[in-house]
Amino acid sequence: MKKFQAGSAVLAWLALASMCLAQAPTSDRVSHVMLSPDEVEWGPASPKLPPGAEFAILVGDPSKPGVPYLFRARLPDGYSVPPHWHPMDENVTVIQGIFLLGFGERIEKTALHELPAGAYAMLPKQVPHYNVMKGETILQFHGIGPYDIKYVDPADDPSAKPAAK
Repeated sequence: MKKFQAGSAVLAWLALASMCLAQAPTSDRVSHVMLSPDEVEWGPASPKLPPGAEFAILVGDPSKPGVPYLFRARLPDGYSVPPHWHPMDENVTVIQGIFLLGFGERIEKTALHELPAGAYAMLPKQVPHYNVMKGETILQFHGIGPYDIKYVDPADDPSAKPAAK
């Protein structure tokens, strides 16, 4: 009986040790990230978004398949993204401002849902939606890459338009 208990204890210890090693930081991950709002570094947003947006990537790389990411978008008052969809689920948390969100392939301003600071939305992949910002708005996005946007009307894609001269 004592051999069985000792063997069980060793197996339990090995299982715990392997879980700890599996969760240990690797060269692809950092052990922690702590940022106050004034430490967030803003830069240009994806060229797939209309001009005026800024991004701050806090964790990971949204362009890499299978890699967890977390980024923020800072958007001016009145900023809008035409009807579009994503090839992955989109998780959005409103940090500041008001995120007006509608669903469908055409903008219907009367169908917008008002999401204030603190609100969260999960938009399933391939579901067409559109949005408008009320006040300067900061949104936080998280998920597993790659993050991408596909416009219902390809003519709305700013990255597909020739660069201004």
